Amino acid sequence: MKSKKNSASAVAGKGHKGSGRPEDQRLSVGSSFAYGFQHVLTMYGGIIAVPLIVGQAAGLSPADVGVLIAAALFMGGLATLLQTIGIPFFGSQLPLVQGVSFASVATMVAIVTGGGGLPAVFGAVIVSAAIGLLIAPVFSKIVRFFPPVVTGTVITTIGLTLMPVAANWAMGGNRKAEDYGSMANIGLAAVTLALVLLLSKLGNATISRLSILLAMVVGTIIAVITGMANFAKVSEGPIVAFPTPFHLGAPTFEIAAIISMVIVVLVILTETMADILAVGEIVGTRTDSKRIAAGLRADMVSSLVAPVFGSFTQSAFAQNVGLVAVTKIKSRYVVAAGGVILVLLGLLPVLGRVVAAVPTAVLGGAGIVLFGTVAASGIRTLAKVEYKNNMNLIIVAASIGFGMIPIASPTFYDKFPAWFGTIFHSGISSAAVMAILLNLLFNHLKAGNSENQSVFVAGTGRVVREEDLKCLSHGDRYEDGKLIDCDGKEVPVQSSEKASEH
Repeated sequence: MKSKKNSASAVAGKGHKGSGRPEDQRLSVGSSFAYGFQHVLTMYGGIIAVPLIVGQAAGLSPADVGVLIAAALFMGGLATLLQTIGIPFFGSQLPLVQGVSFASVATMVAIVTGGGGLPAVFGAVIVSAAIGLLIAPVFSKIVRFFPPVVTGTVITTIGLTLMPVAANWAMGGNRKAEDYGSMANIGLAAVTLALVLLLSKLGNATISRLSILLAMVVGTIIAVITGMANFAKVSEGPIVAFPTPFHLGAPTFEIAAIISMVIVVLVILTETMADILAVGEIVGTRTDSKRIAAGLRADMVSSLVAPVFGSFTQSAFAQNVGLVAVTKIKSRYVVAAGGVILVLLGLLPVLGRVVAAVPTAVLGGAGIVLFGTVAASGIRTLAKVEYKNNMNLIIVAASIGFGMIPIASPTFYDKFPAWFGTIFHSGISSAAVMAILLNLLFNHLKAGNSENQSVFVAGTGRVVREEDLKCLSHGDRYEDGKLIDCDGKEVPVQSSEKASEH
């Protein structure tokens, strides 16, 4: 009789033939779509937030905002399929969910409110994505400058920077709502969090891996019973709708908008590369420069096509990296199934309205575990780093601290030049830039380095003075706070003050 552990391993490894790569494992169709739907639920709030914000800033009608949302879902699904399944030169073939990048929101709102409107945004996205496509191979070549001290720092920062998102969701999501931060919302998030932990504790491997999805379903049912969720509007609007090319206007090309969007694309490339490295670390697979370049190209070609259907820049979703770590489901085909669901949601707005009815507080409860897992994965990577007689500790300290600045004080960069603020307003890109530069400075440009450059170096390893060693005899040992000699007798220990008197 097989043990549960062996049975679970057999399920997880089903179809894992030949390639030897964890991400190539194949599950049953039903399991793949169940786990894939869990990925969709995890990122749904984030993917619809961008079109909602930009659409409202552009003064669009609710119907046209709905078009933007459908386009975001549709393009996110196509981009996910390209990233996970891949074609020659495009797609990292890793379990990465793609969607509209939140890094571009501020820039797009500035373009829209500056008079350019959505057509100028579409034009800027097309040109900047084309430039990003050309420089993607250059970005992939710097992978050797991403040792564990850099990747661990970035992964940890990804998790930490996402925690305010989870907290906001747990409070209700809408800061202007009367019940924002109410005990009802926070309580619902807490119940969802407790369900995730409880279901993860159960011995059944399938239930444990679906703990996020099941907890969100139960949390939503509780919300319906208590009157905190309303599915009445699900029936309003069309059932089927295909994103019409250039429905919201043909793109226009303005130099200022293009320049600002190019900066955003550089940020997106940095964040996507960090996500590729992060999920590669979690999955336990090789992520070389060739694979990274293919992943970045998939990002950029998806962004290039997105404006045709009324969507924006595409990038990997960091929160779904956390889901891979929580569920231990490493299959890229599971995420591809999530991509299919996203495409269907984009074609079937009625399904999108069902998912949209899931209370934000429920997402917040699940998000605490997901985003915390990302940070924990980064800490695990940092545990592999050698800290003795080098400057790695200060690299980690300064980089994480720098990445936390825009999280702790969102207005910190408001007085800086717009291009600077665009890059460093993201805690992820801030930490990545600092970690890369400091790693170059201390670990690659070693001219001027010494054995003990600062207090950080002195504090990273245990040091015993040579004169103290000369006082010890063979067989001496330290037990329970006492120095014992080779005959088992305690050796008196004098304070440094008394020793100096003799």
